[in-house]
Amino acid sequence: MTKRVAFFVYGAVCYLAFLATFLYAVGFVGNLLVPKGLDSPPAQPFWPALGVDALLLTLFAVQHSVMARPWFKKRWTRVVPPMIERSTYVLFASVALALLMWQWRPLGGEVWTVESPPGRALLFATCAGGWLLVLLSTFLINHFDLFGLRQVWLVLRGRPYTHVHFGTPGPYRLVRHPLYLGFLLAFWATPHMTVTHLVFALSTTMYILVAIQLEEHDLLKEHGETYAAYRRSVPMLLPLGRRGGAGRAETAVAPAPH
Repeated sequence: MTKRVAFFVYGAVCYLAFLATFLYAVGFVGNLLVPKGLDSPPAQPFWPALGVDALLLTLFAVQHSVMARPWFKKRWTRVVPPMIERSTYVLFASVALALLMWQWRPLGGEVWTVESPPGRALLFATCAGGWLLVLLSTFLINHFDLFGLRQVWLVLRGRPYTHVHFGTPGPYRLVRHPLYLGFLLAFWATPHMTVTHLVFALSTTMYILVAIQLEEHDLLKEHGETYAAYRRSVPMLLPLGRRGGAGRAETAVAPAPH
């Protein structure tokens, strides 16, 4: 019983770490209510600052993708108990993101500025809508399983873990990766695009496109033709209409982002 309680407390702490980091990230990207935002005034020369930012982004991308791969999980769970593997992943991802925001080096520069009040309002609304889409997408595919709380709750209750079967609810019927679409909207929709912001948005976009390929490779191996049919019939990121074979996608498993 003591171990079950310890696992639950650990999972809850990891979840709270994620929640705090996520909320801070919203302020960081939007330059709102945080000591240092994405577009704070630069404090060192451009090229050294760009080098630090590139290292931070690479560290986050490597951690986020490698720890999510099945081959890594298979080896990792020989060290970390399987019931807290997801919570540990969430903790490491939160630490990597916190490090990025803490050590981020603003670059300055200006790419565009929207002065029109309606234009600014539209961009702010799109950014906010992107963050809301991110959260909505996690709840549609079981938010608490995705961030490890369901696993430790089942352990606390002495019940075995069962994999969550994902359908294609809401936006998952329009695009295969609405969560990533939400991030893209949040990162690109800004009335003041600095060089700093552009580097961040371009880097995270490239990472998202690579991450999607890795995830879909794993999903195809796990779910076979079921996921293949879903991929054929539903666009990846842009809701430009369903393609052929839509009827077969109704039983598909929606992707769980890592």
